[in-house]
Amino acid sequence: MPENATEVTAAGIARLAGVGRAAVSNWRRRHADFPQPVGGTETSPSFALPEVERWLRDQGKLVEVPLRERVWQQLAGHPAGPVTALVHTGCALLLVNRSPAAWREITGVSDERMAGVLSLALDDALAARFGPAGNGRAVRTPDRAELLPSVPLLRGAAELAAETGVREAYEFLLGRQLDANPRQYTLTPPGLAELMAELAGPGVRTVLDPAAGTGALLTAALGAPDAPGSAAPTALHAQESDPGLAAVTALRLALRPAPAGRTIDVRTGDTLRTDAFPGLAADAVLCHPPFNERNWGHDELAYDPRWEYGFPARTESELAWVQHALARLRDGGTAVLLMPPAAASRRSGRRVRADLLRRGALRAVIALPAGAAPPYGVPLHLWVLRRPGAEPRPHPELLLIDTAEPAEQTTGGGRGRLDWPALRHAVLDAWHTYDGPGTPGDRRRTAEGEQRGTPPGAASRTVPVIELLDDDVDLAPARHLPSPAATGGPAELAGVRERLTRTLELATSLTPPPPAPTAPAHRPLTTIGELARAGALQLRHGGAGTGTGPVLTEHDVLGGTPPSGTTAAGGTPEEPVLVAAGDVVVPVLGGVTVVRVVDEATEGAALGRNLQLLRPDPTVLDPWFLAGFLRGTTNNRQASSHASTATRLDARRLQLPRLPLAEQRRYGERFRALAAFEDALRLAGRLGGQLVQGLYDGLTDGTVTPE
Repeated sequence: MPENATEVTAAGIARLAGVGRAAVSNWRRRHADFPQPVGGTETSPSFALPEVERWLRDQGKLVEVPLRERVWQQLAGHPAGPVTALVHTGCALLLVNRSPAAWREITGVSDERMAGVLSLALDDALAARFGPAGNGRAVRTPDRAELLPSVPLLRGAAELAAETGVREAYEFLLGRQLDANPRQYTLTPPGLAELMAELAGPGVRTVLDPAAGTGALLTAALGAPDAPGSAAPTALHAQESDPGLAAVTALRLALRPAPAGRTIDVRTGDTLRTDAFPGLAADAVLCHPPFNERNWGHDELAYDPRWEYGFPARTESELAWVQHALARLRDGGTAVLLMPPAAASRRSGRRVRADLLRRGALRAVIALPAGAAPPYGVPLHLWVLRRPGAEPRPHPELLLIDTAEPAEQTTGGGRGRLDWPALRHAVLDAWHTYDGPGTPGDRRRTAEGEQRGTPPGAASRTVPVIELLDDDVDLAPARHLPSPAATGGPAELAGVRERLTRTLELATSLTPPPPAPTAPAHRPLTTIGELARAGALQLRHGGAGTGTGPVLTEHDVLGGTPPSGTTAAGGTPEEPVLVAAGDVVVPVLGGVTVVRVVDEATEGAALGRNLQLLRPDPTVLDPWFLAGFLRGTTNNRQASSHASTATRLDARRLQLPRLPLAEQRRYGERFRALAAFEDALRLAGRLGGQLVQGLYDGLTDGTVTPE
């Protein structure tokens, strides 16, 4: 085996061969010539990728490895780690983009020779984009020894870029790494990043992100990659404490289309302790700071000039980041920060909050729904700030926005449930009205706002600063805005009650008759895997891919709701799997016996992650018959395997009885009726919960009387 060869786990081998992990375990037991582990642990061994590919090909189990899968396996199994592999890949793609002819010439030699020549070529490409190596740039030129293990990966990445585009190839690999290791990084979802960039305003030329992470906020600030436009920022500044992530951010930004003259300056270091841009006066600052830090430099920075609004307490690291952002703005510049909700209410921060209000620096506090960003169970806030100019604001007011969704919308929870277009519409409509010309007043989004795309239950209000300067200076929007139920009042609750009554009547009419006792049937069985091999159905796996349409998520399948997901900006170059009427969709994870038959309203949506799609041939299989038998408890137990923290369903192992099509349709009609009954019960539960909570809220706030 070559030294430093890429390693792959059993799960990676399963993806390469298009089988389940159980099949890989069987191969290891049954075939003495199966490659031996070269790393990992006893319970999770890793294997040399070249040896695995050779064995699979010799056994006829690997006709052709998809290029993107091979490149991803090389990156994930890189001996120096995936972040280093991403940096080397980004450097190589930068050279491919800058000089394709030079790249072709470099790749025409052996790997050993290529590593040495490539290091010199990369140094020139990096200097042309980021300046000389001695100016503190985040991307260091890798030497020959560092590049040698990466050469196969870089060759494959260049091939992938030729198929999909340089930027798309890099975003695919970075996206796969973030999806595979979400807990290792502070992630800012694309929808939230776009909202923060839009709140910063149009015409922004200089943007700073002092806690850049993987560069999501600056990427969003650049707008659509295929239409940079004249209004796109011309100077991007970023600082990140992790050297690897700082380099990834710099390369990610450099690989996007750019007008002549755009500068990218990414530095490595602790922003609060060692500010890399002390003289910067940016048009906008976008920041997703680390939350709840205790070791942020409280003792060393007591006399720092950035604490213009008060020295933050040791427990108020977020208020230190707020003041750093304000200190790096020009007069009138805008900062948008993602904040934990406690920062708006903790008593230890009330003096700083009070001074931010008095001087007109804090303009808006926006409460986001739970699931907008990690930690997904916490409803985070956005703070919009503006550096005060020479002239004070005559009548300072604070805009408070609460985008909490009603119970009917949030049942099932989860980050894939948020309607980002409607959420952005609600927030930006309130912000632009407040920040535009004229006198702002109360602006509430009630049930009528739903017709314009505004989430029902979203509310906003401008509050005079003088009303907030009490002993607590509590800026949480929920403290100052009516509850979502109260915005509709008794009339809306009456409508919910009427819908609930109709739904209960429907559920009663759909209640199945009592089953007649009978002996258990013994029928010949087949498996989904056998039916797929015989051509009776197609089996596909989800992974939204590219596109602009809706995505059917696992939460939608579990909750019986319409497609609510969206494709992430800069998504993978994979073609999405579009669902069609009659398809049967099964969740992969969770061990829950839930199956969904796609109807005309859902047709055309992309199949989301962690979903399996079964597309039966209607001349052989009835879809409702198929869906009904897949929901059997015993069937699911036999087809499920258990990982350390989750249950995984392998649809190939699910069983069906062999029945004529006419008999299948008899079963299918009964299963369809059961599904309609289940939908009615689910809707009744949601409406009942909404009515009960609405009555509690109405009775407590006085909009409903006890009579």
